[in-house]
Amino acid sequence: MSAPPLAAAPAATAADRVYRHVKKGVLERRYEGGTLLTEGGLADAVGVSRTPVREALLRLETEGLLKLYPKKGALVLPVSVQEIADVIETRLLVEEFTVRGAVPASPGLLERLAALLEEQRRHAAEGDLAAMTTADRCFHAEIVRAAGNQILARLYDQLRDRQLRMGVALLHAHPERIERTLAEHAGILDALRSGDAEAAAAAVRGHVGRVGELVRGPVR
Repeated sequence: MSAPPLAAAPAATAADRVYRHVKKGVLERRYEGGTLLTEGGLADAVGVSRTPVREALLRLETEGLLKLYPKKGALVLPVSVQEIADVIETRLLVEEFTVRGAVPASPGLLERLAALLEEQRRHAAEGDLAAMTTADRCFHAEIVRAAGNQILARLYDQLRDRQLRMGVALLHAHPERIERTLAEHAGILDALRSGDAEAAAAAVRGHVGRVGELVRGPVR
């Protein structure tokens, strides 16, 4: 008896397309903090009517990326100094704890981290800072997940959008940070390979702490 055909994935709605378009633009800094987005402009850019644009903007407002102004549009919100401090503090707490829990690192984890480090190097050489930041975030998330604490992993996932937006802004503002980031990630990987939990925690603490020192003003 033949298996039933697989159901086709539901097509993205017009609102979904607008949502993805705007969110990607904000996270990759094509729409910087302080930019006023209009319903008409977004409708033309995505090729939809204004109704799904309103739906998408409302959704993005609930995620804290935009502030809606009736009859004017939506303002892209800069990331506040307090939010930056909160994200860095949360990252330090979660990542220092989980990197210890990831030791001894499995061969699979080490292989994935090495591949992600190479991916970051490739994107850096191509000048694709958004893609490098995504791979950077995946590098850290792999370590968090490897510790096996699902609650901490879910908490860390909630930081994803903020991490991506801050990371892209940081690399644009401090291009010298690109090579330093790659070197620090290599140091974290080396510590995990050695099986030294405290060295791995120190490498993570130094890496995330230096990010916090650089990102002090509002991120646009």
